[in-house]
Amino acid sequence: MGTQAPADHTYDRQSSVEEKLEKQKAIDEWLPITSSRNAKWWYSTFHNVTAMVGAGVLGLPYAMAELGWGPGVAVMVLSWIITLYTLWQMVEMHEMVPGKRFDRYHELGQYAFGEKLGLYIVVPQQLIVEVGVNIVYMVTGGQSLKKFHDTVCPSCKPLKTTYFIMIFSSVHFVLSHLPNFNSIAGVSLAAAVMSLSYSTIAWAASLNKGVQSDVQYGYAAKSTPGTVFNFFAALGDVAFAYAGHNVVLEIQATIPSTPEKPSKGPMWRGVIVAYIIVALCYFPVALIGYWVFGNSVADNILLSLEKPAWLIAMANMFVVIHVIGSYQIYAMPVFDMIETALVKKLHFKPTRTLRFVTRNIYVAFTMFVGITFPFFSGLLSFFGGFAFAPTTYFLPCIMWLAIYKPRRYSLSWWTNWICIVIGVLLMIVAPIGGLRLIIIKAKTYKFYS
Repeated sequence: MGTQAPADHTYDRQSSVEEKLEKQKAIDEWLPITSSRNAKWWYSTFHNVTAMVGAGVLGLPYAMAELGWGPGVAVMVLSWIITLYTLWQMVEMHEMVPGKRFDRYHELGQYAFGEKLGLYIVVPQQLIVEVGVNIVYMVTGGQSLKKFHDTVCPSCKPLKTTYFIMIFSSVHFVLSHLPNFNSIAGVSLAAAVMSLSYSTIAWAASLNKGVQSDVQYGYAAKSTPGTVFNFFAALGDVAFAYAGHNVVLEIQATIPSTPEKPSKGPMWRGVIVAYIIVALCYFPVALIGYWVFGNSVADNILLSLEKPAWLIAMANMFVVIHVIGSYQIYAMPVFDMIETALVKKLHFKPTRTLRFVTRNIYVAFTMFVGITFPFFSGLLSFFGGFAFAPTTYFLPCIMWLAIYKPRRYSLSWWTNWICIVIGVLLMIVAPIGGLRLIIIKAKTYKFYS
């Protein structure tokens, strides 16, 4: 009799462990990031293109005007190279521990910096980027819809941007209920095609218009401080243009993986194709737009191109479709964080009702902030400097140094430290320029106009 009890206890312990594992597996199969792992390599291409080529591409000629020819080209090329390198590091680190996958940015952060510190370092920055981008895309979607409406029907009664933001958000009250990354693959593909389309329209229409007779390539600001602050803000705009890293591990998590065929192979192939498309979108728009209009270019190149009206209307509609896909790509990791906290920490049941309520509240929140602060782009240069630069330019490098510990003064060591220095400088100066823009715009701003 005395020997029977331990056996029962052992059996109970085993069954309780098995129950916990089963429960954990059921939750993972419900959460948006880990529920579906059958993505193909080309999913990685269009998810990355959709995440990176935001409507920010249309502001690149304006950023070039604030930076000037030499610094502008240098910043664009350097950003392309550095962010491709840091993206490669993240793809490599996704499965660096045999038998484990870091499906989320903060999980990698926790492995590099420790359980609590990793969360404190990564989660706030990732949330600022993802929620910030979603709010900006609410504003961009609404403004592009308004431009489409005004271009197609110039004699119609003008409507407030607020109404167009509400129309744009109504799409997300439906699309946000798609369960995971693979289920939004079609939306993402359409968005990636649209980004290439409106970028092509922007530079081709500029080229067709030809260099303006009174074009000037000097700095537009009349004072030295104005020139310097505008230069800083333009650096923030370029950093914003390359901010796809926040969702890269989550995208890679959807690709199947085995010890013989790890996910980094197909993921990297997708990233290379995506970066070629990014270059085809960014460089022609930035260089041709600045060459044609000089320092008088609008902060959205489509505003400088008023004719042909049908083409500009079409480009604005392409922007709307693209931003719909981009919003979903950035919202999915936020949904995952919210749902993980509710189900794992607060022990809610993983149900459709829970998902319906939380996602609708999130969409409503981003819509409300977008309507209240339509000058959020200036706010983004400010907050974005704190979060975009670290998560894209140097946080992957710090993790690489912490985990792999390359030999001091080796090529890997130097490369990472150079990226860290550039990223930290960007993090310091971009918010300064952004803060000045907010102050200037806030002076004349009327709420809900």
